[in-house]
Amino acid sequence: MNAPVLFEEKTTANGMRLGFATLNAPQTLNGLSLEMVDLLAQRLDAWSRDTGVAMVVLQGAGGKAFSAGGDLHGLYHSMQAHRGQGAWANPLARDFFEREYRLDYQIHTYPKPILCWGHGIVMGGGVGLMMGASHRVVSETTRLAMPEISIGLFPDVGGSWMLNHMTGRIGLFLALTGAQLTTSDIFYAGLADFRLDSTDWPRVTEALLQPDWAAKDADDGRTARLINDGLLRQALLAHAPSTALAPGPLRQHAAMIDALCGGEDLGMIVDAIGALKTHEDPWLARAASTMLAGSPGSARLAFALLRHTRLSSLADVFRTEYVAALACAAEGDFAEGIRALLIDKDKQPKWNPATIEQASEAWVQRFFEAPWPAGQAHPLADLGAR
Repeated sequence: MNAPVLFEEKTTANGMRLGFATLNAPQTLNGLSLEMVDLLAQRLDAWSRDTGVAMVVLQGAGGKAFSAGGDLHGLYHSMQAHRGQGAWANPLARDFFEREYRLDYQIHTYPKPILCWGHGIVMGGGVGLMMGASHRVVSETTRLAMPEISIGLFPDVGGSWMLNHMTGRIGLFLALTGAQLTTSDIFYAGLADFRLDSTDWPRVTEALLQPDWAAKDADDGRTARLINDGLLRQALLAHAPSTALAPGPLRQHAAMIDALCGGEDLGMIVDAIGALKTHEDPWLARAASTMLAGSPGSARLAFALLRHTRLSSLADVFRTEYVAALACAAEGDFAEGIRALLIDKDKQPKWNPATIEQASEAWVQRFFEAPWPAGQAHPLADLGAR
């Protein structure tokens, strides 16, 4: 059996090394399992302390996806096994979300450059990995989305932080609709730094072996980091396509989206977006239809999380999302959404609550209540302490 993550070190022209981590589960579009999370975290930690490693590359095997999300099958079976036992009763959910969020935060705060090759499908947990990388690279094949409303979850893995940092109200729109973004709109939303033609990727990885990468020095690596960030930027820009990107539908409709998603009445916002289901632009129509078919509880939770974390630090966002994720694993919609999409595949989820009105502000408060025993510290209490 092949390892779920492949690690390789390549020696550069001046004797430094580059670390390559390849998600190796193409049969599931490189969906993240707990084993993959742990392997990545351990190797990233080792590379961060290795003075001979200049930078890290994250990529996915198979050509179709960097990562399409997390291990939903495993989470589904754990939710079924612990149904009705409360949010703290599911050990897989507790471990998975804690360790996945720690990995995402580790990438956000990594002391060396990380290039994430976001080719193909990048969704859910894949966005969490890519979002924190210092050099986020996309291609003409990239399709990025946070479609959790369709499975009864919410844009987690730091998604609340990411969406709150987008211009205007487009973050809320993307959370409610799970709308898919292509290259141009990925840049407009601030989720990518560079682009390459997918056919150029092998040449780029070879070109990365040529610069004189700097080693960690006496000032604890600050100078080396500045040098290596610059060298990586130069290498990526040298291979960037010369053709300009045409504005995508998100950018074209940004003013309208801001108007539709303004205010603090979620019911009115949902009605306004829902009216787009017959819009002549198929991207808007699809976004509206996805929202209308999605979990009303997820819509309310995403809305509440964006408000609750608007001024929060990244570490506090992960702590808040952890509590909400465990509540989702205990509530019915997350399991029901996975069942309808991946288990029975009938695509007919029975959401509860069934409407935005039923998914009220009072109802959503349960997703902010710590489920662990009184007196116990938050499992992510130490996040951001160093």
